[in-house]
Amino acid sequence: MHKHYNGLKTAALFGALWAVLLGLGGLIGLNTRSSAPIWIMALIGVATTAYGYWNSDKIAIRSMQAYPVTEAQAPQLYQIVRELSVRANQPMPRIYLSPTMNPNAFATGRNPRNAAVCCTEGILQLLDARELRGVLGHELMHVYNRDILTSSVAAAVAGVITSVGQMLLFFGGGDRRNSNPLAMLAMALLAPFAASLIQLAITRTREYDADEDGSQLTGDPLALASA
Repeated sequence: MHKHYNGLKTAALFGALWAVLLGLGGLIGLNTRSSAPIWIMALIGVATTAYGYWNSDKIAIRSMQAYPVTEAQAPQLYQIVRELSVRANQPMPRIYLSPTMNPNAFATGRNPRNAAVCCTEGILQLLDARELRGVLGHELMHVYNRDILTSSVAAAVAGVITSVGQMLLFFGGGDRRNSNPLAMLAMALLAPFAASLIQLAITRTREYDADEDGSQLTGDPLALASA
């Protein structure tokens, strides 16, 4: 099953991401008198991740300038989302529309009880009901699979690595008598690049899971392919 292997790949990629962070911290510890900056950045990363994860639905909805709609205003959208929620045995999410013609749809929220579904006015005009159902099945599975937490943690760790790499690049290693300038420079340049690649790979594995699970939820994989 694709889901099984994607789960293993996600775990392995997270391990690689943390290995880069720990390697960066170890190098700083060996070449400087203090590794305090990396711990400070890690704490900042944890704090921002917690805020973003807890408020993921509000942040995403606000960024799209979306507004809530009633079932009378969007009957087809409500029907599709209600059907998929019942099939998944999950609570009915809140429904929003975004006043833009750019075709887009997403589901967000830290868990199914705090989920929200948002569609743009453009995608409602572009897709038929079957295609929209396929897209929303995929998006809802991101919430049901807790991908918001996965992506938030990956982004936070990658962000900490990038920030520490930039600190090394601009401020050097601190105690220059004991530091290895070439090693510090290489780590400052390569660690953020590696972290970005790993973060993208984690995101891609979760997309594969959402494709498979969403197709199972709708029972119509060709609808998502058509959309």
